[in-house]
Amino acid sequence: MDTPRGFPLWLRWVGANALAETLGLGLSLAADVLIISRVASAQTLLASTASILLMTASGAIEGAIVGLLQWSVLRRPFPGVARRAWILATILGAIVAWFLGSLPSTLMDMGAQETGTAVQEPSQATVLLLAAAMGLFLGAVLGLPQWRVLHKVVPGAWLWVPANCVAWALGLPAVFAAVDLAYDSGSAASAVAILVLALALTGAIVGAVHGLALVKLARLRRRQ
Repeated sequence: MDTPRGFPLWLRWVGANALAETLGLGLSLAADVLIISRVASAQTLLASTASILLMTASGAIEGAIVGLLQWSVLRRPFPGVARRAWILATILGAIVAWFLGSLPSTLMDMGAQETGTAVQEPSQATVLLLAAAMGLFLGAVLGLPQWRVLHKVVPGAWLWVPANCVAWALGLPAVFAAVDLAYDSGSAASAVAILVLALALTGAIVGAVHGLALVKLARLRRRQ
């Protein structure tokens, strides 16, 4: 890490991502619980389709908040990154990621409805491994649109995509683990507290990992 310049940038980036995911992902999950899950409970093809579309749309909430808070840190080391471009890129990545991420469970539920069989719940270890694999894939989905913005202002911007893959492979399992803990908590207050802490931790983990790539890119830009 480029010390002493690199550490303050990295620290600001970690904090921004922790707050961004707490607000953005938290609001998206709240929309899922309050609205989308009720639509899906109708257990019809139309309801399942509507739930996918609503979950996809909820990704725009996360993308807008994450994009804005990330740009608030980016604008100093990368003044060439426009706020509108970064936020739109983040929204695009989040929307696609939410769509792809919601497909497997929705399709499994639809198959169970057609056959009349209950969906078999995998073990906790399997869920976390699948979450890590999903994070590895969705990290690329989230990173690619942002890379298209970064590569115009800094050399070596390709590093942003694998950094996002690793970041979300480590961060996404924390969300899945927290959801299980929240359901088993026994009270609404403790469930909310668990989720808030987990989302902040997820954002911090993700920010800590691709924040290292950000510091590297900032150093490359200064050498230009």
